[in-house]
Amino acid sequence: MTTDSVARARGAAFVAFMGGRIRQLTRGSLSVLATLLVVTGFGCGAEKPPPTPTAGDPALIALLEPIHREHDLPALAAALVSSAGLQVQAAVGVRKRGDKTPASTNDLWHIGSNTKAMTATLAGRLVERGLLRWDTRVAEVFPDLAGDFHPDFQPLTLRHLLSHRASVAANLDWGRLARTGTVSEQRLTALRQGLAARPVHPPGSRCLYSNLGYVMAGAVVERVTGRTWEELMRTEVFEPLGMTRAGFGGVGTPGELDQPWGHRKGGRPAPANGPEADNPPVLGPAGTVHCPLADWARFVADHLRGLRGQPGLLQPATYRELATAVGDGEYGLGWVVTRRDWAGGPALNHCGCNTLFFANVWLAPERDFAVLVVANQGLDAFEATDAAVAAVVRAREAKR
Repeated sequence: MTTDSVARARGAAFVAFMGGRIRQLTRGSLSVLATLLVVTGFGCGAEKPPPTPTAGDPALIALLEPIHREHDLPALAAALVSSAGLQVQAAVGVRKRGDKTPASTNDLWHIGSNTKAMTATLAGRLVERGLLRWDTRVAEVFPDLAGDFHPDFQPLTLRHLLSHRASVAANLDWGRLARTGTVSEQRLTALRQGLAARPVHPPGSRCLYSNLGYVMAGAVVERVTGRTWEELMRTEVFEPLGMTRAGFGGVGTPGELDQPWGHRKGGRPAPANGPEADNPPVLGPAGTVHCPLADWARFVADHLRGLRGQPGLLQPATYRELATAVGDGEYGLGWVVTRRDWAGGPALNHCGCNTLFFANVWLAPERDFAVLVVANQGLDAFEATDAAVAAVVRAREAKR
């Protein structure tokens, strides 16, 4: 959808970066989970609410159901992943509020800004192939346009774009931009517009979360390969990892409940579903991927393997590059990089939201597991996904 796309993108950008920082429920102890189960109706003597439609692993369903009820979401789904791949998954709730069609473990979910890790992975493939360097200057890639860049952007590099240190605007008027030219031409226009203005700070000096920076990175990979970002994602990331159902844009057949339906704040069903129920395609590199949990798990499992020094889509050094915070911030290349006791050290996180779906992922490479959580509701679903991550982490810790 193109209406209010700027506001949506700004909200998604804020949640994607802050999602891993403003709530840290996963630091808590197992006793917190016990309290959660009691207050949501699963304690001794509590009257159980009517069951919701469920699918998948029973133990995971038992963790998700009270969170789903407490936060009154249409649907909530989660998966536990290791370097070996998907371990368990489950879904609770319905595809659309007001309809009884249950959500399924086979459903497609929009993962929003979690796409950024995929774009950074694509860039890593091209770096390994010698088509790019992390310190390749954007002006090198576009010598025909560099004369129009603000002089302060001449040192701007690919690493700056992928680490949100480009000092470019967070967004442009994407809806207006989407009305002219092909999607690749729109990305090129976004790059030209974004680099014509004076940077907010010298590139590289500060972390300022920017969807525009990732759109520019998409323009860079398109220029050096002569192929669209979408084509490259399919051939360089999706296909090698067996992500056979991953795609772009909104999900479902318009007017049909064959996939989860997006919901706005407060659980209001969006007016429409389908491929157009999303931000404009120009934003692809910043956040338009959708996929089933099983496909997302393949991508995350590959990162777990690579960060543990095992064979993967990339070389071990490239995974380390993606998972290393740049400068004094907490953002690497496509990942928020932090540390958690339950992770045994480094932990990677990202959130994504197109205002109709929310997706949250945490990776613990040292402990060899990751948790993926999705909901078919927008920005206000963050706390539910965070609570679900916490519940899965605590349950796993209790078994160690």
